[in-house]
Amino acid sequence: MSEIRPSDRLFVGPEAADIEEFAALCARETDPALYPHSSAVQKNVVIYDGQALLADLQRDKPAVQKEMHDLLRNGPGVLVVSGAYADLAVVDRHTEVFERIFEAEARQGIASDHFAKAGANGRIWNSLQKSAELSPESFIEYYANPLIGLVAEAWLGPHYQLTTQVNVVRPGGQAQQAHCDYHLGFQSVEEVARYPVPLHTLSKSLTLQCAVAHSDMPVETGPTLLLPFSQQYELGYLAWRRADFIDHFQRHAVQLPLSKGDIVFFNPGLFHAAGTNRTTDRQRIANLLQISVAFGKPMESVDRDAMSLALYPALSRIVAQKKLDEVNLRAVVAAVADGYSFPTNLDTDPPLQDLAPQTAQQFIWQALQEGYSFERFSEGVRDMQRRRQAKSFDKLSH
Repeated sequence: MSEIRPSDRLFVGPEAADIEEFAALCARETDPALYPHSSAVQKNVVIYDGQALLADLQRDKPAVQKEMHDLLRNGPGVLVVSGAYADLAVVDRHTEVFERIFEAEARQGIASDHFAKAGANGRIWNSLQKSAELSPESFIEYYANPLIGLVAEAWLGPHYQLTTQVNVVRPGGQAQQAHCDYHLGFQSVEEVARYPVPLHTLSKSLTLQCAVAHSDMPVETGPTLLLPFSQQYELGYLAWRRADFIDHFQRHAVQLPLSKGDIVFFNPGLFHAAGTNRTTDRQRIANLLQISVAFGKPMESVDRDAMSLALYPALSRIVAQKKLDEVNLRAVVAAVADGYSFPTNLDTDPPLQDLAPQTAQQFIWQALQEGYSFERFSEGVRDMQRRRQAKSFDKLSH
């Protein structure tokens, strides 16, 4: 047996990404024979018929899920379930719920955008909780669709959890920059480079991206631009901001028209971007589902805010007396506070830089460096708690 040697690509920066390697991966063609339960392949994207898929689910669920898992990992990385909602009235009723949420948030002065200039689109953060509280009946009939669970379990296994955001792109709304998604897709390049490359691969297995079309989306309305097979590139999270990768995406990405009730699923490592809405009178609306694997949770419940408050006076004294250097202090802060921005309430805790809000670790470090008093630090902790707390729709609307 040959010796297993350590990888030489563990901690690398964006300069390690190879555009030729990336281009070769993305030049592959989707083989329809590998996806016998599909109904078509268009522009390398695998299309499934929703009602036929329900029948296949009854006959041989394991075979269907094996096929989809392989598609998302080793294939083009994106699939469309056409006609996933056979009863479009279900979609329309839930769209009406979203419209009521938009109206309530407008009265509160909430106007969230995402990857867009102010006013170019509309965003409802945490549409899952807000819609459940506003209209339980509509929520139940909408999420009773078994096709969402079929694909989610194929990629993530059982016990997955949903978060959802509604995105509306209005006439004239411009295309996004190509990007990858949560987790590492939401971190700065410098932060991504701190993670060993195997964790880049792991990140792609932690979530599944999904978009339910709440309106017909002909190409002129700007449905999502997709680069099939790009999720297979190991260093994609480091590369997507590089000019040569952006240029390759713009030249080779594909768009498919969607109909109301269709659902798109894709690997979070897939290079993608919302397209430009070139119409003058049509808006594009989608419910974006981010489906998370069950395992992304610690073993014990820990009140890290209480720990921070208990330790801050002693930490302040140590900093003032210069008893610990930065390396040692950072080790203590890492043991105390959460160094990750999520989950949070993006209505009230928006990103400060890049795509991620300030972390508790960053706040503690700022407080120590700037010499906050305990009272000022305590108020900062309470403010962070308030910002991150999900708000019930009832409180939002009154």
